[in-house]
Amino acid sequence: MRILLIASANNSLTQRVHAELRDRGHSVAVEVTTRGDDVRTAVDRHAPDLVVAPMLKTVVPRAVWTTRTCLIVHPGPVGDRGPSSLDWAVQEGAGTWGVTVLQAEEEMDAGPVWATASCPVPGVGKSDLYRNELSDAAVGAVLAAVDRFSSGTYTPLDQRTLPGARSRPPMRQETRRIDWAHDPTGTVLRKLRAADSQPGVLDELLGREWFLHGGHAEPRLRGRPGELLATRAGAVCRATVDGAVWLPELRARTGAGAPRACKLPAALALAGRLTGVAEVPAPVLASVDDDVWSDIRYREEGTVGVLSFSFPGGAMSAGHCRRLLAAYRAACERPTAVLVLGGTRDFFSNGIHLGVIEAAPDPAAESWANINAMNDLVEAVLTTTDRLVVSALGGNAAAGGVMLALAADEVWCRAGSVLNPHYRRMGLTGSEYWTYSLPRRVGAAMAERLTNEALPVSARRAREIGLVDRVVECDPARFTDEVTRLAERWSAVSGTQTRLAAKKAEHERRDTVTPLAVVRERELDRMRAIFFDPDAPYHALRRAFVRKETALDRSAATRAVAAELADS
Repeated sequence: MRILLIASANNSLTQRVHAELRDRGHSVAVEVTTRGDDVRTAVDRHAPDLVVAPMLKTVVPRAVWTTRTCLIVHPGPVGDRGPSSLDWAVQEGAGTWGVTVLQAEEEMDAGPVWATASCPVPGVGKSDLYRNELSDAAVGAVLAAVDRFSSGTYTPLDQRTLPGARSRPPMRQETRRIDWAHDPTGTVLRKLRAADSQPGVLDELLGREWFLHGGHAEPRLRGRPGELLATRAGAVCRATVDGAVWLPELRARTGAGAPRACKLPAALALAGRLTGVAEVPAPVLASVDDDVWSDIRYREEGTVGVLSFSFPGGAMSAGHCRRLLAAYRAACERPTAVLVLGGTRDFFSNGIHLGVIEAAPDPAAESWANINAMNDLVEAVLTTTDRLVVSALGGNAAAGGVMLALAADEVWCRAGSVLNPHYRRMGLTGSEYWTYSLPRRVGAAMAERLTNEALPVSARRAREIGLVDRVVECDPARFTDEVTRLAERWSAVSGTQTRLAAKKAEHERRDTVTPLAVVRERELDRMRAIFFDPDAPYHALRRAFVRKETALDRSAATRAVAAELADS
């Protein structure tokens, strides 16, 4: 069928639905819009058999839903209505939740039901839940709804026949607000997690208003409620009435008409204001069995080491890269035969940290520092020859994050992962040794196609083209244990030493043909030219992305990058 996806943003669910429908042979187009009139124009232009809206904040015009079936993905169970469904579920501590695929009609979220699915709600942030458990449920429901529509015989369920329907209002900041003098840690964490990506929890800190994004429990540090106690890994620790929480990211509130501030590591956002607040670092290899919070952790199971990391939004600043490199080198000193890099739920990596770059006094210089730090990390993985390395992707990866994964000997990803192995939508030509790693895995022709088309790739498709080696079929919560079990079994298989010898031989052969230093220099020459050119599209595209500005026409930027790639 010809299916048109309409969305307010090309977010993770939109990309996954896009990839999954393409995998099943459908012709899929995507239109990102924030206005109802644009929806009508898009439908007229594409003339689809079916319209699907994975994430749409605007109302579908009557002229659209009266002439074509338009399926809306609502992140709530049947009968739930309103724009903040998932926020309420997380903040109120729901144990299970659901997804409903319904037909657009006059009343929002009240149309006939084409499919529904349920999912557990673990103690994670709203965005993590959305990208994982809820995404799994949503994709299953969308595929079922599409099949039912295609059959031409299915009659959707009339919601008016069901009891218990309720419409909940948008969750406002007055509901999200934290009362540091009275809210216990559990309540604080639920409020933070219900707003972790957007919109954040509005609060006052050190004489200024900030949006707080995300939170983690701190079991040991104590202080006066609301007091800042320490910093660690870019986060700040703030006391509650019965404990403390780590706040990983802040975004300054700006006045009307002012540009939206960037979401930043909290300690960076508060730079110059943290007088007397001590840095309390975690060990370089913080144990997963320790209750000390750290965004980088390590554990061993027999001959397998697992180095996991979790950075907000999958973004890796120069500082993140350097800390992870230090941990990787320390992990390589351990007596293991297999080292798993990643192996935790949600994002693996999305490459360089565009927010930190945008907020820097000199974004070009920060871009340069960040890409070099990322390259140092990737090079360390590429040149590891004394053990086998597995990149384990529990969630999505993009741009340099994909290339970091490809530096390992094998790449395993959860079935729900979506990969974006390209850079051009940000106006970049890319680095992280991709011109070596990507063709080595998928061939030169496929590498060119992936980087030029710049489309999301499902886990299943990635396995088919050789981008990944194994697709792990499991729930998000089971991914770490499943990957560890598979790595232990892989480590025990005979032939490990033979594979290591072949790995060393390949590295020696590569260095005699095209040394990694040459690959790095070629890629960085082109990136340097972009970073330090104030008129390069990258700067406007980056700014629009991190500040959530009105979507730009990116065609000129992508054409310019495509032309440069073609000339290389």
